[in-house]
Amino acid sequence: MKIQLFQFHITYGNANENESKIKKWFKEYLNDDTEVVVLPEMWNNGYALEDLKVKADTNLKRSFSFIAQLAKQFNVDIIAGSVSNIRDNNVYNTAFSVNKDGELINEYDKVHLVPMLREPEFLTDGNKVPEPFQLSDGTLATQIICYDLRFPELLRYPAKNGAKIAFYVAQWPSARLNHWLALLKARAIENDMYVVAANGCGNDGNTEYAGYSTVINPNGEIVQELGSDEGVLTTNVDLELVDQQRESIPVLRNLKPNLYK
Repeated sequence: MKIQLFQFHITYGNANENESKIKKWFKEYLNDDTEVVVLPEMWNNGYALEDLKVKADTNLKRSFSFIAQLAKQFNVDIIAGSVSNIRDNNVYNTAFSVNKDGELINEYDKVHLVPMLREPEFLTDGNKVPEPFQLSDGTLATQIICYDLRFPELLRYPAKNGAKIAFYVAQWPSARLNHWLALLKARAIENDMYVVAANGCGNDGNTEYAGYSTVINPNGEIVQELGSDEGVLTTNVDLELVDQQRESIPVLRNLKPNLYK
């Protein structure tokens, strides 16, 4: 499976500009044989938290329409990062994915909100775990957001239910880059699966974001990664390695949840 990750600086509070950049990158950098494109967290408005009651999308209407059009135009599945999204008068950090036919195949609200970035003051936390969902080629994947990476419990459920790829979408800060890389490797190793992580980069006036979008194989090895600047990561993942790893180190079959406290 050929995957491309778009790592870019998200313009603070300007959905129009961010959409224009994404559209431009699809036209300039997308390879003809790419099957999946991955975007970072909060790509519509970034962390303009105090303005989100006005600037956030509503029920994904604008964001889904924009991404679905790109998916159909370029014939790719899009792991559409996440966006600020109003639903029932609450603002959520909502991740979603769209297949190449323009169909919504996943939606997930960030469960763990980041106190260090003041998310709990402005956002409502999700109350459902990430589910496995099917990409166009039949591969089962799941999609998780940024700070949720620190909570390994979230990935166990989709991993146990067949997900072979965990897509992490983030605006992870440079100050904790070592945590980002260590935790991504841990999630891959402990679940015998690929971890594909798209991060933002640059400074929004409040926070410096780390970049280092990364693809890690089921053995915990970095297949490919970017640095701290804007760029496109292009790689191929061999999903047979997931089956091989789960057979040779059958962690998911050896779980004993009845003993855990």
